[in-house]
Amino acid sequence: MPGAHDVLRSLSRLSLVGPVATTAIVVVGVCASIVLGALALRSCRRALWSTGVTAALTGGVVLVSWAVSRPMPPEVAGEIAVAVFIAVTGWCLAGAAATGDRRAIRTTLTAVVAAVALSVTAVVAVNRDVERFPTAGSLLGHGPAPGVRFVDFAEVPGPQSRVQAGTPVEGVWRRPLRSVRDGIVTHAQIPGLRSGFAARPALVYLPPAYLDTPRALLPVVVLVAGNPGRPDDWLGIGLAGTVSAFAAAHDGLAPVVVVPDALGADDALPLCLDSRLGNVETYLAEDVPDWVTGHLQVNTAARAWAIGGYSYGGTCAVQLAVNRPDAYPTFLDISGQDEPSVGDHDGTVAATFDGDEAAFAAVSARAELDAGARPDVSGVFVAGDDDVEYRPQQRRMYAAAAAAGLDVRYYDLPGAHSGQVWGPAFAGELGWIATRTGLLAP
Repeated sequence: MPGAHDVLRSLSRLSLVGPVATTAIVVVGVCASIVLGALALRSCRRALWSTGVTAALTGGVVLVSWAVSRPMPPEVAGEIAVAVFIAVTGWCLAGAAATGDRRAIRTTLTAVVAAVALSVTAVVAVNRDVERFPTAGSLLGHGPAPGVRFVDFAEVPGPQSRVQAGTPVEGVWRRPLRSVRDGIVTHAQIPGLRSGFAARPALVYLPPAYLDTPRALLPVVVLVAGNPGRPDDWLGIGLAGTVSAFAAAHDGLAPVVVVPDALGADDALPLCLDSRLGNVETYLAEDVPDWVTGHLQVNTAARAWAIGGYSYGGTCAVQLAVNRPDAYPTFLDISGQDEPSVGDHDGTVAATFDGDEAAFAAVSARAELDAGARPDVSGVFVAGDDDVEYRPQQRRMYAAAAAAGLDVRYYDLPGAHSGQVWGPAFAGELGWIATRTGLLAP
């Protein structure tokens, strides 16, 4: 009989974006709307008219404020505006119903419950598309990682005197008879010793081959999350499960994965370059590799390192590959932008280099490629076929990279600007990354 821990773990893996969640959204939303509508009809027309005006104005104000302070794809901004309108409408209708029948406590309570249900429905509906919280557990900061243990960094095994090293690693790897079955996930603080960047704790995944004795000398994949976001968001789109499945299919071999923080806060937007907003490029290209090679036993050769990311993180990936190919000669750009941006070009140049266009062009990957830069890197661009904002930008970046002679590929996946694209894109390219970084034979 399953214990309490097993039950809680099962509940934490409950999907908030799957078909069951979708059905629940529709049912709860329709029922709440019917209840609120019926109750509000008892109130006067003036109250109903005020409800509509209040909801519309509130939705508009919230949308404008959010769009100005936190740039995002227009389709996401539109969904948030609709969600705000629905939620505010629900509460206004509840207020109208209660006002129209002040003596009926039951009416008031029913209206409040229905308004809460409608508000939750609106939030879950937006989350279904953007997948900010893909599971119930992710609401509490625990991403789904079946078969993977979460440990304190202090529990990570230290260096070994004997390792299995070679290129490709699979050519020399002989898994011990008493081998570790599962990988582990941990968190670690990576200080910005050179950059001065104040980052939040990074996420680290170590595959079974790293934990075995003797261990394999593995390549490193650095991943960057989107904005708004945090390193653990990669767990929410299946990072641990993807890499664990890869390791299981390759005798315990998989890259060491490090997900550093490239934001500093959920809603910060410092961009992945060195500017007035922060030295994020130096942090990712120097501080992170220095810490990883100083605290983990991995392959230190540049060819064994790759960088990838989605949305803001995708932009970071191509930025680092073009500007710092010495650190990351392999990149995966998923749903990224065609240049670092805080919302628009002029605003970005003003925020980063006080309006100096030449200074910005010197660090913008697309501008550098257009100007003839030819870094010795290889990469993949991926976008959602319904991503109306970022797909055209990805195509422009791919065209610029291809024209500059880089070894690059581009393709679309079904979906918009969400984890529906990001998780499958990483899973689909993990084998290519493993080959590029010397883990597997070509």
